[in-house]
Amino acid sequence: MNRKVTTDRFRTLIVSGLVMLCTAAAVSAGQPPVRFGTDVVPILTKIGCNSGGCHGKATGQNGFKLSLLGFEPEFDYISLVKEARGRRVVPGAPQRSLMLLKPSGRVPHGGGRLLDAGSENYRVLSRWIADGAPSPRRQDPLVEKLTLEPAQRVLSKTDRQQLRVTAYLSNGETRDVTSHAVYESNEPEIAEVDRSGLVTTLTRGGLFSVMVSYGGQISAFYGTVPFRSKPGSFQKPDPLKTGPTLAELEKTLGQSKLDKHLLAQWKRLGIRPSPPAAAGKFIRRVTLDICGTLPTAEEVEAYRNDQRPDKRIRLIDRLLDRPEYGPYFALKWADILQNRGRGYSTSKQRAGTALFFGWIRDAISQNMPYDRFASEILTASGSQNENPPAVWYRSVRTTTDYVESIAQAFLGVRIQCAQCHHHPTERWSQDDYYGLAAVFARVGRKGGFADAEVPTEEIIYLKHEGQIVQPRSGRVMQPRPLGGPNFDLGLYDDPRRALARWMTSPENPFFARTMANRMWGHFLGRGIIHPIDDARSTNPPSNLELLQALTQKFVASQYNIKHLIRLICNSYAYRLSVVSNETNGEDVQSFSRFYLRRLPAEVLLDAFSQVLEVPTSFPGGPGVFPAGTRAIELPDENVPVHFLDVFGRPARDSACECERVDDPALAQALELVNSSEIQRKLMAKKGYIQRLADNNKPHIENVREIFLKTFARLPRPPELKTAVEYLESEPDRAEAYRTLLWSLLATNEFLFNI
Repeated sequence: MNRKVTTDRFRTLIVSGLVMLCTAAAVSAGQPPVRFGTDVVPILTKIGCNSGGCHGKATGQNGFKLSLLGFEPEFDYISLVKEARGRRVVPGAPQRSLMLLKPSGRVPHGGGRLLDAGSENYRVLSRWIADGAPSPRRQDPLVEKLTLEPAQRVLSKTDRQQLRVTAYLSNGETRDVTSHAVYESNEPEIAEVDRSGLVTTLTRGGLFSVMVSYGGQISAFYGTVPFRSKPGSFQKPDPLKTGPTLAELEKTLGQSKLDKHLLAQWKRLGIRPSPPAAAGKFIRRVTLDICGTLPTAEEVEAYRNDQRPDKRIRLIDRLLDRPEYGPYFALKWADILQNRGRGYSTSKQRAGTALFFGWIRDAISQNMPYDRFASEILTASGSQNENPPAVWYRSVRTTTDYVESIAQAFLGVRIQCAQCHHHPTERWSQDDYYGLAAVFARVGRKGGFADAEVPTEEIIYLKHEGQIVQPRSGRVMQPRPLGGPNFDLGLYDDPRRALARWMTSPENPFFARTMANRMWGHFLGRGIIHPIDDARSTNPPSNLELLQALTQKFVASQYNIKHLIRLICNSYAYRLSVVSNETNGEDVQSFSRFYLRRLPAEVLLDAFSQVLEVPTSFPGGPGVFPAGTRAIELPDENVPVHFLDVFGRPARDSACECERVDDPALAQALELVNSSEIQRKLMAKKGYIQRLADNNKPHIENVREIFLKTFARLPRPPELKTAVEYLESEPDRAEAYRTLLWSLLATNEFLFNI
């Protein structure tokens, strides 16, 4: 026999014996047994074995598959212990187990070296193997919660903070799991965190959180890094005099239920907000945000000259009563509710999309309470002619559509991951996903046109039976809300009504909060939770107290949407200038300045029409869209207008507002230059340009009107001088005004809401 082989076997026996002796010594010393679910699986998660990029992905890796992040310990146990002829776990010689050889780098491993042979994690895995690799048992304790020390803290730049993580088990046991937990920073440009839980802040100020996970539970550390090195020095006025100091603001805002939370956060961050926007900027901003339209020159002048202290409140109330308010927010909800006609016979589908859009518009205009609005859509039955919300079931037709659309639109939860596996960073399981799907298992359809891809005029009704099977366990799921328990339903009860009651209850933690956050994001350009429909523990609110106060007021108003809009539009944050000061230029989280954003595609097209006084002619002619129809009044996305597509009109394939794109693109610049629709408006014989050419007024008077109409402000002296000089130099008055208008309409000041 080869001498080297004999020597290696002898060494293996010696090491195996030592491991067994050490294990016995550990047990006799009173160490608790190593449990698969609460000890082994967290280590596999810590070193990344069951991550989505390794053995936790759907197809596994190199023939070895684990459940994603260890949410199915029974499956993982079989994979580790029973498969591969037991080579992955060798109780008699733990160090020969592939489970230890590969991650420690002693045999080739595609994932590289993940464990040191002398580390605590290595010793825990070795003890479990030496104990005979016991399987998970029903009576094994589970991790019920995690606590962090500290849970939150204000840190300076380039500072450090070590986190301590304590796990609380169902048997009353507590343990320090700092070295076994997984850490992730949501803002790595502000703060990083290493594998041991040491947080290190960088050179940027701002808000951040660190997600901590262990044993299927998640907690978070919340950090604040002031932008200034001395966050307490707010009393001195700024030399640039760009607005009131925080001390002055505290006297005026300290009693406001919303503004005081903004002020408290600005103090923690060591920044001062930008000054309030000018009157013209504010009326343009709020008119665009509430009505999707520009204010007229006359409206701007009247607001600028109004000396009443409550003129802002009066303006907001007037805008909420204008006829444009309903269609503009109906456009927003038609996107979210996927009121689409694409891919179907337009002549047959348009009647349904128009009915649903009209119902949404009327509900918003009449200020239907939000809980009733959501319930009537969710529980809709009958035909589109009798009950227009039933059209929602035409676009949202499958199990996945029901679950994901409802969760995202009304609960602000992206639950898509739980269709195949436990959500990696949330508590949602496959049982939660398919329990919610079971609510819709008895939704039936009949009638409609057989030759259409999706039938029109079909009737939605409740079938006598229907079931949803959980694919992993094979169990028939009972209807239940997210997080359970099952609904208590009789034979003839509609599960959708039970879901609607649960969803719209004031105690529901998602429903009102999601709407409050959605509307805040609409008006401020960014949600308090951002993205606005992605509420999860790893994406916390940037200002929890502000969101809670806004939600509570919304619920107390009995889900009054206009009341919610008034609260937001009268907040101090909404009236701030887009111009930053020396303290808040880097702030993108705390609303210390107004975040500029490009106008939505439909609003922008209507703005061109409004300034140039030439309505858009939409395909289909006056018989389909009467003269004067605005883009915000189009019932669905299946109206072919190239301008709208280029500027980000959504396809309405999902309930996510992220489908609407407002990022700049080269195609948009080319569209401004080459758009046949814009050229038609510029060349119209009965439009604004021709009226300017024919009115014989002095150029200076026309230029002032143009700036009020376009930018809601008077021209600055250099602008006025340049414009008048150009107009006087051109012999063709109409062509001169055409060039001037086109140049102003192509500026960022016109294209953006600032």
